Amino acid sequence: MRKETDSTENQQVISVWVRDPRMQKNDFWHAYIDYEICLHTDSVCFTKKISQVRRRYSEFVWLRRKLQANSMLMVHVPGLPPKNPFFSLNNAQQITDRMKGLQKFLEQVLQNPLLLSDSCLHLFLQSQLSVPMIEACAAGRTHYSVVQAVQRCGLRRFHSEEDLHNNLKISCDSDSDSSEGRDPEHKIKDLEASSLDLIETSQEEELSCLSRST
Repeated sequence: MRKETDSTENQQVISVWVRDPRMQKNDFWHAYIDYEICLHTDSVCFTKKISQVRRRYSEFVWLRRKLQANSMLMVHVPGLPPKNPFFSLNNAQQITDRMKGLQKFLEQVLQNPLLLSDSCLHLFLQSQLSVPMIEACAAGRTHYSVVQAVQRCGLRRFHSEEDLHNNLKISCDSDSDSSEGRDPEHKIKDLEASSLDLIETSQEEELSCLSRST
């Protein structure tokens, strides 16, 4: 899918693919299919120019409802492939048809400037946040911004600045020789990515804490 601007001399392109369906198992009895969403763009609307995330059908359903609500019915949000009560995780044709329908949905959404400005859409396409955390982030109820969530796509955990500084202190105490003479601000930047993966607080636990504090 290619979307080109009409008003700029240099054409801006948004390309999106829905592909690579995979079966995920919650437990022995419950499973679902999720899909990889790949986005390549040079559009100024996007923080990241290349991204890959995985989403399941129910998350697409949530996204459509959220886009419709946020647009205050000013635009018609494209439809999704209908939910099939006889959908089978073992039926390759049904999975392929749904995947094509999901891609068509995203292609049409990305052609609408109003929908393209929705923070929930960007978090859906370019972050690994769960649906509750997307809602919290878009509403400003997380300690990280939408841009930060997108930039950190691929890092599984967000953390507080206190956790980061504690982690920095431990690292500096245990490796004073290698860190001697370095600016603390640079140390923070160096440790930030690894700190995200080391923090064992799940997105659901963070959301619970946010709910109790509001």
